Amino acid sequence: MTTVSTVQYGRRQGSSRKVHSAEVQTGPRQPIDLLQVTVLPRSEWLRLQDSLNQVNKHKDSLIEAAKQREAMHLRSKEVVKNWTNTIAGQRQKKLEAKKIREEIEEEERKRIDIEEAKYQEQKRKEAIERAKTQQYYQTDRVKGFHSALLLTEVLKEREAQIELRRREQNASKDVDKEVLAMIARREEEASQIEEQKALKKKQECLAVAESLKQQIKEHDHTKAWEKMEERKEAEETQRLRQLFLWEQSMHEQNKQEEKRNIMRAHQKHLADRDIIQAQEAQKQDQEEENRRLFAEAKEKMMKLRKEKEEMLFRGMQRHREAIIERLAAQRQEQTSNEEELISKAVAQAEAKRIRQQREMDGKKAAMVKSIAAHREATLQEKERIDHEEKQKAAESLAAKKEADSIFLEKQQLKEQKMKEYAKTLQDTYVHQMVEKRELGKRIKKEDQKFEASNVKLIVEEEMQFQQYAKHVIQTAKAAQRNTYPLHKAAKEGIGGGLGPVFGGVRPSYLVHDESGAQMPNYVSGTTQDIKELNETIDIQQSKKRLGFTW
Repeated sequence: MTTVSTVQYGRRQGSSRKVHSAEVQTGPRQPIDLLQVTVLPRSEWLRLQDSLNQVNKHKDSLIEAAKQREAMHLRSKEVVKNWTNTIAGQRQKKLEAKKIREEIEEEERKRIDIEEAKYQEQKRKEAIERAKTQQYYQTDRVKGFHSALLLTEVLKEREAQIELRRREQNASKDVDKEVLAMIARREEEASQIEEQKALKKKQECLAVAESLKQQIKEHDHTKAWEKMEERKEAEETQRLRQLFLWEQSMHEQNKQEEKRNIMRAHQKHLADRDIIQAQEAQKQDQEEENRRLFAEAKEKMMKLRKEKEEMLFRGMQRHREAIIERLAAQRQEQTSNEEELISKAVAQAEAKRIRQQREMDGKKAAMVKSIAAHREATLQEKERIDHEEKQKAAESLAAKKEADSIFLEKQQLKEQKMKEYAKTLQDTYVHQMVEKRELGKRIKKEDQKFEASNVKLIVEEEMQFQQYAKHVIQTAKAAQRNTYPLHKAAKEGIGGGLGPVFGGVRPSYLVHDESGAQMPNYVSGTTQDIKELNETIDIQQSKKRLGFTW
């Protein structure tokens, strides 16, 4: 059995590609003839499905191939970038080597900088220590101690010279005169040096005493200046208080004066209002008089017009009677046709008279209407002017009330500002007094702290000096030097004086004469006994000594 192929490549042979929906919807469905159906292969079926679903395999394959090429290119770049035998690899290797070299050089520079900083820090510390040592050696007390050390050396040298002289005298009585002269000259030079040193020391003591006197004078001057400043502040406070009281009194006077001005302005306003009312009443009377005169003039004109109309009417009556008389006289003479003409003329004259009368009545009514309209317009204009004047008077009164309220508010605000200013001024004075008290307390506390730190510093300097002096004395004693000048110079207390120690300072007491020599310090056993009797060390012992049993 053979079948005819009616379906080829997915459409009916010889049919159009488009299928009309109306035909598909309205056409009757025929039963399928299985003998006329062609079975398609799988590849053709897939092609048709792809065509219906708008799938382009060729385009998809091209896109997939491009993606594969791109991925392969990226893999190639990843593989090639680590190769060292390429230009890019060599360049990358050089850059990495340069970076490593720069990092090593940077670390070396940092290490050198750290070492240089440590070396400079050490040099600075050494320089600071040398400066501190030199500064310490330049202090008066250390210089005095060094002078005592130099005196010990001089004494040692003098003892050596005396010993040499004694040996020379024992060895030979006949000493050359030049040698004796040289020794005498040396002794004279040594004595001159000693005198110069004593004179220099005396001058230094005088300079120190003068400096102390100057400091005392400056302290007294500072106290006097502070008292003067306090007196000035008190005077300024009194002046400000008087100024405040004067401003208050002036403010009260200004308030009273403003009240009086307001009262005078109010009275003046009332007087002006009365005058304005009188003027308005006079104006209204004048307007009433004008209206009365206008009405009388109008009535007079109407009366004159009425008399004139009556006179005209009488004239016309006389004229008509004359015409009638003439017509009656002619009637007898003329024919019947003439009578008709006369009657027509009389009728025309009567019509003319009636028309003229109507025109005069219309003019009269128009005149009366215009007079009434003029009167109404005049009354309306007067009412409008009265209304505007009343409105202006009300607006003026409201403006005056508003101005009075604004002035009152300004006065109240001014008084409030004055109260706030006075309160602020009082708070400022209180704040200044508190700040001044706090400043005094702070200055006193700072002075106490400074005195404490100064005492601590004096104690530290004393300990340092005593350690240094002890070391030098031990060294001089080991060198068999006379340590009495060193012990004397190393006494406790700074200042280099001979008096007792007060607060770590040993003052100098000078003679009140032209010499300015320092008074000596005489200490003996009797002095110490009297000091122990007068000083209270143990309060219980003092009670027993004075006879108290409790």
